[in-house]
Amino acid sequence: MVNLLYTEFLKLKRSKMLLISLLGAAVAPILIVVASYLHMKTKQPTDPILFAELFFQVNLYTILIIGVPLYGVVTGYLFIREFLEDTIKNLLTIPVSRFSLLASKAFILLAWILLLTTVAWILTLGLGYLAQFDGLTKSLILRSLKQFLLGGILLFILSSPIMFLALYMKNYVPTIICTIVITLINVMGGNSEHRGLFPWAAAGDIANNTMLTTYPPEYSYAVIAIASIIGFIATIFYFNRVDIH
Repeated sequence: MVNLLYTEFLKLKRSKMLLISLLGAAVAPILIVVASYLHMKTKQPTDPILFAELFFQVNLYTILIIGVPLYGVVTGYLFIREFLEDTIKNLLTIPVSRFSLLASKAFILLAWILLLTTVAWILTLGLGYLAQFDGLTKSLILRSLKQFLLGGILLFILSSPIMFLALYMKNYVPTIICTIVITLINVMGGNSEHRGLFPWAAAGDIANNTMLTTYPPEYSYAVIAIASIIGFIATIFYFNRVDIH
């Protein structure tokens, strides 16, 4: 298992995907901070932008809009790269179980998502400080970091259906299309009182503590758990039974 993790890290070290994903993670903080700063200077110069609102908006956009397609591409890259490069059959010749291979990739995916989430948080904090936004406190720093990381963990949990789709189709295109559809549903249902029943929208509400009272909180946790469990079971079952030529 340790050797598999080390191998995955070596492959990432030689890949440009890590740098590209870091640039993707920077999109939400930069756009939100710049837009907020321009609004503060041109529209309402006497109305300061608070750090609490800044963290909330960046985390919301990261989870609902940027994170799903970005982390979906990362998931596809990790899980089907060997299929596209026709090296999976060579990898499986070494004495390693298929489950261990999947587990190592899942661990790398979790670490990767948390890295990108942390980068988004650091950029929000740094850019907000440079823009001289108000309301920054130690408690807010800790609470916002917790909310960002919680959002990243929930998106990792919900990446299991994307894992299965990537392995089953062995192509980036269906993965990208699926994540775009999820993002569109997040956007269209953003103001819906039923959004807590859609796993990815529910993840945003849980992370930002904005859950509606339309349904009990257990419903949101349940739909996330169901989607995740089905995805992980399907991924493990399919990968263990698929023939590698």
